[in-house]
Order: sequence, then structure tokens, then C-alpha cells
Amino acid sequence: MSEKKLQQAIDTLKESGVRITPQRHAVLEYLLNAMTHPTADEIYKALEGKFPNMSVATVYNNLRVLREIGLVRELSYGDASSRFDCNTSEHYHIICNDCGKIVDFHYPSLDEVESLAEQVTGFEISHHRMELYGKCEECQAVDTQKH
Repeated sequence: MSEKKLQQAIDTLKESGVRITPQRHAVLEYLLNAMTHPTADEIYKALEGKFPNMSVATVYNNLRVLREIGLVRELSYGDASSRFDCNTSEHYHIICNDCGKIVDFHYPSLDEVESLAEQVTGFEISHHRMELYGKCEECQAVDTQKH
């Protein structure tokens, strides 16, 4: 992860008038480095050694603040706990049916689908989300070993 991305995120926090606490900085840095779209619990477990008196609630509160100013996306998929994504550029997700891992998939934005949907339905479309489901390479390998 480039220091530049972290600095841009910190600048966004400053512009929003949000105080940059050491915990908030750590949550943001962890998310920028994470390729796995971690849950709040995973973030908490990763940072509790560095911040022994930080609670899960602190992590949730920081994630809420980061989400409200647009630095983080909350991904909720059915019953699983929310996962958090620091990549707010247009991209889609592929989700493993077995282990729940989420991987980013970049594809030209489906803006033409939005405009077609508007024309056909008369809706004013605010956004869209595309999810692909399958089995990740690790889970495929486990299946192969079982047989």
C-alpha cells in the first residue's frame, strides 16, 4: 500500500474536521493494507496488541465515522457480519461460497445498465452493486484433496 493513499485518506479526514486519533489512524491504515475486506472483529483482533485498551465498540465507531465521510464502504452480505472495504473506486466483488472470502474485481462500470434501467422503469437510479459467487482457489484445492 502506498503511503500516498494513507496520506490522501488522512487529508480527507482533516478536511472533514474529523479528529485523527491513533486508533482511527491504525484502523484506516489496516484497512488500506488489507486485501481481504475484514470484519470489525478481525480489525479489532489485529490491532488489540497495539492498543490493549481499545474495545470492539471503538473499532465500530471508527468504521462508522470513516464510512460517513466516504473513506470506507460497508459490505453486508446476508447473515454474515459486515466486511469493510477501503477501496471506494468502482469495482465489484466475487464471494467464495465456502469460506466467505471477498475479492475485488475491476470491470468497466455498468453505467449503461443504470441508464437502461432508468429508461425502462422510470426509476432514478442512485447506485448499483454486482456480486459474483463461486469457490476460491484455496477452497477448490481443499475439495481436490478430499477426493
